Amino acid sequence: MTTLARIFPVLPFGGRRAGRLVERNLWVYRRGWLVILSGFFEPLFYLLGIGFGLGQLIGDVEGLSYAAFVAPALLATAAMNGAVYESTFNMFFKLKYAKTYDAVLSTPLGVADVALGEVTWALIRGALYAIGFVIVILVLGLALSPWAVLAIPASLLIGFAAAAIGTSATTYMRKWQDFDLIFVITLPLFLFSATFFPISAYPEPIRTIVEFTPLYRGVHLIRGLTTGAIEPTLLIDVAYLTVLGLVGLAVVSRRLGHLLLK
Repeated sequence: MTTLARIFPVLPFGGRRAGRLVERNLWVYRRGWLVILSGFFEPLFYLLGIGFGLGQLIGDVEGLSYAAFVAPALLATAAMNGAVYESTFNMFFKLKYAKTYDAVLSTPLGVADVALGEVTWALIRGALYAIGFVIVILVLGLALSPWAVLAIPASLLIGFAAAAIGTSATTYMRKWQDFDLIFVITLPLFLFSATFFPISAYPEPIRTIVEFTPLYRGVHLIRGLTTGAIEPTLLIDVAYLTVLGLVGLAVVSRRLGHLLLK
């Protein structure tokens, strides 16, 4: 009965027991916060080097200073990168080498709890990056609208989608070399999701393809909030990222059940 409950859980997305796994991760990283926070600095350097440095040569973009244009995109990237790193490399080590989840499943936690716990933990890492970056944007005066306060929950939504998809992808990885594919995907997303230039710069059908990518939806959402460009299409961004996160969470739950409950 216990095994069947873990394979076909009543709560397909886990329950409150998932918090125990988050608590375990907090305990493990209690002395390694510097490692976690180090990823925050990469988008900050891009903002200072490209947003302000190169921005002096570019001028305004779509009526915004170049720094104000790229800042929300780098915020979305920070949320994505934090969640992706934690949900791929670190999860793969725990799954394939440390055998952490085999030990976890000897407790009352089920595979759905493991899935939700790991997605939540990856989301926390992405949230730390996002909150820090929002503070930087506010200090530098790059938040042009009171709606910018919603950039934090928007970043959490991006982190949720990235964490869910990242954990799902990790369950299909067989060796460390497979993670080269992560860079093959995340680097183009970073470069071409209207991060450094407007989406209007792309010809069709490339523009349509880019508009369907998750990071672009996140960039569009946060840029709309920080600049005050509130429009109905922002609801599409929210719906897209929410559905993507829920689908990824369902996939990783089933995949972990297949891998761990043989």
